[in-house]
This record gives sequence, C-alpha cells and structure tokens, in this order.
Amino acid sequence: MVSFETLHEQNHYIMSRSKIIMYMIQDITICNSDVTCDLFFDLTGKIKEHLDLEERELYKDLLTNNDPNVRRVAENFLAGSAEIKRIFKQYMKKWCHNKQLRFKNHEKFISDTNELFEVIHDRIIDETEKFYPVIRETREIAKV
Repeated sequence: MVSFETLHEQNHYIMSRSKIIMYMIQDITICNSDVTCDLFFDLTGKIKEHLDLEERELYKDLLTNNDPNVRRVAENFLAGSAEIKRIFKQYMKKWCHNKQLRFKNHEKFISDTNELFEVIHDRIIDETEKFYPVIRETREIAKV
C-alpha cells in the first residue's frame, strides 16, 4: 500500500519542477536547451508514474467500497486521470518528438504548457484536499 508521504513527495516534485520549467521556457534560447528538455521529460515521466501509481494502488479498494460516496469520488478521480492522460498525449504529440521539444510558435508552446501544468496543479490540489482524505478515512475504517 502506497504511503501518503510518497504521494505528497511526488506531488511536491511535480509542482516544483513544473514551476521551474515554466520559468525556463519563457526564454527561447533556454527553452531550446538540453537542460530544459531533460527536466521536461523527467517531469513528464514523473507525472505518468504518479498517475499509474494511484491507479495501481488506490482505486481498486475505493471502487469496491460499500459507501456510494467513496465509489463516486474514486470514479470521478479515475475519470479525471483518464482525461489528464488524454490531454497529456495530445500535448506530447503536438510539442514533442524523440525526447525533444519542437515548436515553431514559442508563444503558443508557452500557452499550451501553462494550460497543461494548470490542469496538473489543479489535480494535485484536488487530490490533497478531496481524494486523499477519503482514502485516509476508508483506511481508518478498515483498521477498525
């Protein structure tokens, strides 16, 4: 069973790296650098890893819970995860190729990246405020 500490560490990593990358891509010369690409693709890997970990470790027990409210929360977050993956796939197809960022319109790349990171930031906030408390509660009930 994954710990909340692990989930929070992953979320912190994703939030901090995305802010760094948003800062770095503002300057086109830095945006084109290997350092930015390395950080970017490391971050995208961590985001995928986090969503996969949640799916593997958290949803099964919640989706089979007797409480319909718990199941609804799990269903909503699982649907949100699928939507993030869909958005992420479209973004990667548009802006990335062979572990390289590719763009002709730097401003549009910044805008799309900002939108993607906002979706991810919103998800992390929702996980922390809405999803993890439900998991904590169901784990506490299971202990009793």
